[in-house]
Amino acid sequence: MNAQEENKIQTDNNHFVINIGRQLGSGGRQIGRLLAEKFGIAYYDKEILTLAAKESGFCEEIFRRNDEKKGFFDSLFGCVVPLMGGSEGDFYINQYANQMSNENLFRIQSDAIRKAALEGSCIFIGRCADYVLRDFPRCVNVFIAANEEDRIRRIMELTQVDEKQAAKLMTQGDSNRADFYNFYGSGEWGAASTYDLCINSSILGIEGTADFIAEFVEKKLALK
Repeated sequence: MNAQEENKIQTDNNHFVINIGRQLGSGGRQIGRLLAEKFGIAYYDKEILTLAAKESGFCEEIFRRNDEKKGFFDSLFGCVVPLMGGSEGDFYINQYANQMSNENLFRIQSDAIRKAALEGSCIFIGRCADYVLRDFPRCVNVFIAANEEDRIRRIMELTQVDEKQAAKLMTQGDSNRADFYNFYGSGEWGAASTYDLCINSSILGIEGTADFIAEFVEKKLALK
């Protein structure tokens, strides 16, 4: 961000960003959508992967398979090999590998996040957006947790799996997100010191949590 862009945002009280980190099954996406509706601002979750693919010209599926995971090459082989068999497949893998790395993939996604943030007020769900926008002058960084039983129940409802499988998905999802954030960011995923606000959505419920965060955002940024 250049000085002119930063000054413009600092003097525009209507331009701000909310970054939401969340435990799997905590309702972070639903809360994010409620906040986007309340403030009338853009919402970016999986949408940022589409933007990153469009800006880079690379296959969107690569971004999706590597989403909030730091292991690029595992997902690359899973994405390309079934589509390209034999030596031709090896050729395309090498072509991608020559152009990309874990860091390049993250950089492309980060560029898409910064571009979206400059275009107008918005909410980002995950993807280390709080770190990517660490120099953005008007940000609120939030982490949403929830009680384990509520998380498992929500995962069961969303994915149509049993309780045992939901618990496994919960553990693996949190592990992936923590590894991704701790590798690329400067703070610790889920640690209170990393965020402006940490909240347990089980206490107030989804709508109550969204209302609480909205009030916090309004006060922190002195929104009118």
